[in-house]
Amino acid sequence: MAGRRRGGTVVAHRAPGPSSAYPVLLLVVGILCMLGLVMVLSASSIQSLRQYGSPWHYFERQVLWLILGSGAFTLAWRVGPVRWRRLAPLAMVATVVLLMAVLVPGVGMKVAGASRWIGTSSVQIQPSELAKLALIFFAADVMDRRADRGDWKYQMMPVVVVLVGLVGLVMLQPDMGTTMVLACIALAMVFTAGIPRKPLAGILVAGAASFGVMAIAAPYRVRRLTSFLHPLRDMSNTGWQASQGLAALGNGRWMGSGLGSSIASWGYLPNAQTDFIFAVIGEELGMVGSIAITGLFAALALVGTRIACRCQDRYSALLVSGVTAWLVSQAVINIGAVVGLLPVTGVPLPFVSFGGSSMVIALFGVGMVAHAARQP
Repeated sequence: MAGRRRGGTVVAHRAPGPSSAYPVLLLVVGILCMLGLVMVLSASSIQSLRQYGSPWHYFERQVLWLILGSGAFTLAWRVGPVRWRRLAPLAMVATVVLLMAVLVPGVGMKVAGASRWIGTSSVQIQPSELAKLALIFFAADVMDRRADRGDWKYQMMPVVVVLVGLVGLVMLQPDMGTTMVLACIALAMVFTAGIPRKPLAGILVAGAASFGVMAIAAPYRVRRLTSFLHPLRDMSNTGWQASQGLAALGNGRWMGSGLGSSIASWGYLPNAQTDFIFAVIGEELGMVGSIAITGLFAALALVGTRIACRCQDRYSALLVSGVTAWLVSQAVINIGAVVGLLPVTGVPLPFVSFGGSSMVIALFGVGMVAHAARQP
């Protein structure tokens, strides 16, 4: 509460806050989650019937994960950022341990040549999802404590060191998509912290060069990059998924073929309910539905930025900017891969793709943003 003098008296007024963005945030995320349920059912029912004898298998699991995610959202929404700040070191240690455990034969689950999961055939956890949240906690804590103490190197170097460590462990899985998301999170948070533009630009160039080196360091990444540039040249092999995704989008035209009418979901499109669910959306809901989904993530970016700008303390602003960058950059990478603007990297579309740990942890992150949004 603040006051200003008018005619010899002090008139009290409430300081402006981000609370007006709160209902918009809930509405956007709620629509994405509900649409995700519908599209997971539509995209997975045929495959689920073939594998499990029931068209409801993936849908029922997605409902369960959404319920657990809603609980995680409520927990983060009710508990203030100070308590989560105390858990930052523990979260980082747990993340590093889990990322190492994934690489241990017999502990990590290998799927399609990538070891990214821990668990059983029925319950799986992806530690790289937790790495995004741990990086946000760590970066927000360090850059808030070191604010106005020393130069930009003193504030930023711990974040860079931790980022390099996490990226190294994630790339051993290997997981190029999560690496890109982690880099976007760190970049957004150091920008929010007020790091000067010149060193920030230098780090951006160095990071882009590092990604280029990692992209050509392994033969399979070179093939994936080549298929991204020319997917139709090798449709029967490396370009199959990208080509089928583009075909599904083309079949949708403006208004789509209707819910449940996707040809791609009959087995032509790999990972239709996970990484490439946006292609099914484009086929069944058309260009209109695709633009609507893209617009929802654009709205999420705007409302997240608004909340971060109006936070009353530096730590909350850094936290919100990190979560916003995480969700929006992941959506951009996923949609960009489906429409052929970016290489296929295997990251899910937040709140929409089928997935357990990604849904629960993403909703936990949104819960922290919602807590900041409701503050006066």
